Amino acid sequence: MISVCLATYNGEPYIREQVASILEQLAHADELIISDDGSSDGTLEIIRSFNDPRIKLIPNELCKGVNGNFENAMRHAKGEYIFFADQDDVWLPGKVEHCVRALKDHACVVHDAYITDSELNVIHDSFFKEFHCRRGFIHNWVKNGYLGCAMAFRREILDIALPIPGNLPVWHDIWFGSIAQLKYDVAFIPYKGIKFRRHSSNTSTTSQSSFPLSKKISYRLGLLRHLFCRLYANR
Repeated sequence: MISVCLATYNGEPYIREQVASILEQLAHADELIISDDGSSDGTLEIIRSFNDPRIKLIPNELCKGVNGNFENAMRHAKGEYIFFADQDDVWLPGKVEHCVRALKDHACVVHDAYITDSELNVIHDSFFKEFHCRRGFIHNWVKNGYLGCAMAFRREILDIALPIPGNLPVWHDIWFGSIAQLKYDVAFIPYKGIKFRRHSSNTSTTSQSSFPLSKKISYRLGLLRHLFCRLYANR
């Protein structure tokens, strides 16, 4: 069973296309869990209009913000394989098939992506190439390549990574990717599984590239502290 965890907040311009692209790849027994962080536009009406029993729409009452919204979705996930999804991207055919195949041999997988503008015009042919992504904890601790919307993992990662620390200084994707790398393993596969849409309202790891070096170092040290505390507790 597959659980897709999608976090929404005022995603009206893009959410219909994304939800449709996800549902096309899910079997009858799979689920699309959508946690909404209090949208005030037409996001919820669009989601409900699909009238699809695989969709589970859940208000986020856990903790506001990106990490809390994703955690709220994950806490309702029942699947053996967990996928992250952002509200403004589009899944491409074969994404689920490629990831599930890789997850037979790896605990976590990150696939490549096309980077597009707001109208889905490709501006970079490869996220991996543009951000120099590759496996390895140290490499991704310095420059995160664990792109959440291109990530899928087995359930045992969820059991260790939750709850996400309330004062974690980074996004959920590097937290889950780092847990997976240190405890198990992460595969980076060249298949391009999504159109990764970039626009003025994005909130993601790539948006942190302009942070001062001192802040980046502080954030990474905070991540290390949380990682070793969690992994020590789960020996």
